[in-house]
Amino acid sequence: MQQQSAGPSGELALAKASGENAPVIPIGDEDTGPPGLPVVNVAIIVLNVLVFLYQLVNPDFTNGYSTVPAEITTGKDLIGAFMVTAPDGSSVQIDEAPGPMPIWLTLFTSMFMHGGWLHIGGNMLFLFIFGDNVEKTFGSLKYLIFYLFCGIVAALAQVATDPQSIIPSLGASGAISGVLAAYLVFFPTNRVRVLITLGIVFLRPIAVPAIVMIGVWALLQFINGLGAIAVSQQTSGVAYWAHIGGFIAGLVIAFAARPFVDTSTGRSPGAGGWNPPTG
Repeated sequence: MQQQSAGPSGELALAKASGENAPVIPIGDEDTGPPGLPVVNVAIIVLNVLVFLYQLVNPDFTNGYSTVPAEITTGKDLIGAFMVTAPDGSSVQIDEAPGPMPIWLTLFTSMFMHGGWLHIGGNMLFLFIFGDNVEKTFGSLKYLIFYLFCGIVAALAQVATDPQSIIPSLGASGAISGVLAAYLVFFPTNRVRVLITLGIVFLRPIAVPAIVMIGVWALLQFINGLGAIAVSQQTSGVAYWAHIGGFIAGLVIAFAARPFVDTSTGRSPGAGGWNPPTG
């Protein structure tokens, strides 16, 4: 999930880059579960893309349907131009457009919105790689409920860090953090193929256990989240506490569900787009 920044014209600008893009990029995993199309996961990806394309042509939708902590805590739809202090001490203007009624519906709408091409590209890649296995484990309907619940908890976690903030936040990464947590609980030893990046240099792909890849990612979220509290909610474009909230929600639900789900049937390494190395 990302916090938005004001554009030069006062409109809430889509971010030019995403601070959420990690130096480790997943490109495949071991497909686990019965064969078949993960319809809910695919539908969520398609919906996110369609909503983002609509954002590009209608900035007011972005400005009005993102989650604004002050709107959630007061129940009032903030409309108009507001000034906030940037990290460098300058003042920037944020335009708040009319949102849904009731305003708390932004907790849902914001999880299908994104702040730029890198933001949506990174989020949808993670969801595509990890979401199918989790959907097959939960079942489609339960997976949809799980995804939405993690997204709402994530948004509320970000609201709780600064209840009076008027800085909007948006993105699917809170809900996807819950998906990562469930994947970690259900498939900790699954091999995930990743690209390690050094700036713009991509190193040779390697396969690592999910517990390593997702564990390192989660650790970085907690470290950065504590750093955000120590400084200011306005100093970062990434809503780390939304990631943390979604991840914790996913962990709790996955641990509770683990005795009742089968994570071993239908494993077909290679069906997820790669074959694990053989000895």
